[in-house]
Amino acid sequence: MKSFYVDSCIYLNLWQKEGDERFGTPYWKSAKDFLGKFSTKAAIYYSGFLLKELRFILSEKEFDEKSAMFRSSPNFRKICLSAGELDEARMMELELKHNISFYDIIHILLAKKSNSVLITRDRKLLETAGKYGVAAKKPEDFL
Repeated sequence: MKSFYVDSCIYLNLWQKEGDERFGTPYWKSAKDFLGKFSTKAAIYYSGFLLKELRFILSEKEFDEKSAMFRSSPNFRKICLSAGELDEARMMELELKHNISFYDIIHILLAKKSNSVLITRDRKLLETAGKYGVAAKKPEDFL
């Protein structure tokens, strides 16, 4: 079974209807199509860190409504970091000289831990993941 770790930006693309049709397929449509295609055929991993990011950006009501998605399918699976992996994330943060956020480093480590493709639109995250042996793609790469 294929597995993916989906970055918060993809959920936000979907829920906030981000993207402009004048420039091609809107981001939200690619996110919707990707999740529609794989949410019943693949494991989709998420974490408490991802939920925390979403909770910070969305209103409490929006977060409660939208995060129900993670509980609605057995294919959405929560994954956690061990204490040692958290230490590894801090070391990577220093190594990367804070070039990407700590949460993005966490997403890389969780994608690696779950042997998943990291799904994101963040250019720096796409580049950095590859340096750490993690496959990273945009949702439309699978459509």
